[in-house]
Parts: sequence; C-alpha cells; structure tokens
Amino acid sequence: MPEPEPNPIPGEETLIDIQEVRYSLPQLLKELEVERTSSVFAKEILDQTEISKIFDQKKRARGKH
Repeated sequence: MPEPEPNPIPGEETLIDIQEVRYSLPQLLKELEVERTSSVFAKEILDQTEISKIFDQKKRARGKH
C-alpha cells in the first residue's frame, strides 16, 4: 500500500494540471432551449420560488415581533 503524499505546506505553491474543455455553442444553446421548455426545469423554478416565499414569510414574521 503506497503511503499518502504529505499535505503541502501552507503558502507553498503547488502545480495543478489544468485542462481546457471546449463545448459547442450551438449544442449548448439547443440543450438550454430543451431545458427551458421541459416540465422538470419549470418545476425547479417553481420550487425555488415557493422556497423563497417560505423564507420571506419567516423574515416578515420575525420583523413583526
């Protein structure tokens, strides 16, 4: 079993390999259009709105006291 590498010393620079990823813009736009029209995506937006309303109601309730 190989020993784990020691943690780098804070402040010590470590080299990280960064790779570039390229995506097709037309393909991304097509996927975005599908997501916007799908019911799953619409439900997520609805859920976020409802969750925000719940927190807004709690903030208002705290402010009245």
